Amino acid sequence: MTSVEYKGRMVDISVPTRKSAHWGSRILKALCWLSGFITMGALVLIVLYILINGLPHLKPSLFEVKYNSKNVSMFHAIINTLSMTALALLFSVPVGVFGGIYLAEYAKPGSKLVKVIRVTAETLSGIPSIVYALFGMMAFVVTMKIGISLLSGALTLAIMILPLILRQTEESLLAVPMSYREGSYGLGAGKLRTTVRIVLPVAMPGILAAVLLSIGRISGETAALIYTSGTATRIAELFESGRTLSVHLYQLQQEGRYINEAFAVAVVLLVIVVLMNALSSLIAGKLTTKG
Repeated sequence: MTSVEYKGRMVDISVPTRKSAHWGSRILKALCWLSGFITMGALVLIVLYILINGLPHLKPSLFEVKYNSKNVSMFHAIINTLSMTALALLFSVPVGVFGGIYLAEYAKPGSKLVKVIRVTAETLSGIPSIVYALFGMMAFVVTMKIGISLLSGALTLAIMILPLILRQTEESLLAVPMSYREGSYGLGAGKLRTTVRIVLPVAMPGILAAVLLSIGRISGETAALIYTSGTATRIAELFESGRTLSVHLYQLQQEGRYINEAFAVAVVLLVIVVLMNALSSLIAGKLTTKG
């Protein structure tokens, strides 16, 4: 123990021994490893369960264009899932990214408007999907008279994922060091050029991470789409009803006659999500390198 006199009293200035600090670090490291193993274990178990139960029931007839009670093909659902994902991202990504840029770069610090937007976005993130389903049905299907269609479902999903993209974009931009902006300003660049050419490329990995999470939520959403895009078994056009893979899986499981086919659909849905995430990660890597 090492003590010094400070203002008439002895103060302990000794540091923890190497042994105590070492044990504390080892315990913390063990907890981190345990958390990682639990997370990876849960993921591996879910994937293995789906593959074991679904792969034996995959057959070419499930990918035929024609759908009937004897052959519950998922071909139409695959096309509708890809179309729904593209439309929802088309509506939500520009609004979310530009909104995040405004909050991080252009809004005044401490603005009441910014606080309201942040609270609203965080509140919307916690709303159950069934509430979005009812809102989408009343707003797009009934009030705007779009009808139960691919467009109504895409607009509903766009509203669902918008808070995630907005907040993640803002946080990614705020994480960029201020020295990047100051260096750009010092070289004579304006606000817009600094944001687009300097700040945005650095924050791109965080923004695209939000897009990846959004793709997963779009692909797995069921409740919101049953009420807005419907369950029709066809390749849907913009103003037509059509089911996605997740809705198709739900309908097969609900009927109780096609449990094996439902597991096969789950395998295909898992593969599609992985492929879309891999493609997005590849694009993110190229954009980051270019930036």
